[in-house]
Amino acid sequence: MTPPPQTRPPGLESRPMDLSDLARAPLSRPEPPAGSAPAASAPVDALALVAQLGSEVAGVLTQALERVNTLAASGRIDRDGLRALRDEIERARRMGIMGQQLSRLAAGRVPLARERLSLTELLREALRLRAREIEARGLEVRQVLAPAEITSDATLMFSLLQALLDWSFEHTVSRVDLTLDIRNWPAHARIACRFRHRPADEVDVDASPRQAAPEESLETMSWQLLQHTARALGLGVERRDAAGFTTLTLEFADTLVPRVVGLDAAAPGETAGHAAHSNPLSGRHVLVLAARRETRALVRDALRPMGMMADYAGSLDEAAEFCRATLPHAIVYDAALADARFEPLRQAWLRALPTLVFVELAADARGFEMLNAGAHPLARVGRDDIAGSLPAALSHELTRLAAPGTRGD
Repeated sequence: MTPPPQTRPPGLESRPMDLSDLARAPLSRPEPPAGSAPAASAPVDALALVAQLGSEVAGVLTQALERVNTLAASGRIDRDGLRALRDEIERARRMGIMGQQLSRLAAGRVPLARERLSLTELLREALRLRAREIEARGLEVRQVLAPAEITSDATLMFSLLQALLDWSFEHTVSRVDLTLDIRNWPAHARIACRFRHRPADEVDVDASPRQAAPEESLETMSWQLLQHTARALGLGVERRDAAGFTTLTLEFADTLVPRVVGLDAAAPGETAGHAAHSNPLSGRHVLVLAARRETRALVRDALRPMGMMADYAGSLDEAAEFCRATLPHAIVYDAALADARFEPLRQAWLRALPTLVFVELAADARGFEMLNAGAHPLARVGRDDIAGSLPAALSHELTRLAAPGTRGD
């Protein structure tokens, strides 16, 4: 199982996949930080990984083709069949994106910007983005999250957490347990993810724990992306598969001492370094509603330096279908597509997520404008000034609506 489009990790999808890069660059594991747990699995052969990617994509597309043939023969398609077909195509798309991300990780083209991050809030946000998928699939996720702050790259860390959810949701047959705690000495934050990957009636109860071996069925593309993203971040990785359960532990050596009010003075140079790399909007999720390829390209280029995730819809129907699975942080939409159905949808989305940001791209706007629209202001950006004004509009609205009491929809 691969998730809906909202989980595309930021900053890693902008370059077409180049399998020659993957073949030239061995997927070796960097040395873990001092005191961290070693990764459990050995480096993966790059050519074997390419073969695995092709096999998994072909398998999913074969299922989709069989479904299309069945639908063509019957001449009918119901909502469940259409949803299943869409899910299969989306899974294949997601695998292709994973291949792109792995290619960049292998080639070492992912610069890391270290900054202070709340691991707890990042994990909660990753789960919030998947809330509709969790509900639609009938999944159960149990969370026990202690406060923890780390020093890491925000964009790649968010990608790691989404990959963790991708992998666990793909393989679980029951509940997913997520635990975030801090080991006492040394003080390392740890994320533990545990789930049953085999039904209880398929487990060999006579097997002893010492006979447990890694489950090859769990080592899909989502696992490959998860472990190599963790390695790029220098995390300790340990996975145990036994008695139908799997437990993955990620250990963060760069865990920070909790802040104490009044005693939180920064070390010399820390503030300047943090300001240089920190991007408060990194990892935020934007849905772009635009039919024209040129408009999409301009928006994509404007969002890239902000570290924001972007998905695209070419029609209002596509946007509505996307938002049934998950709601983004912001919707950037071409005014030409905002027909009579748009306002009822906007109000429904705002009821589900009152802090949802809307930015209109209008032909008659100049730069970034705020217009009065009933009780709530409307952010507009001129189509001819997307590169110069869209980042400012999104920053303004996301910051404004993050403050309590700023939305009354």
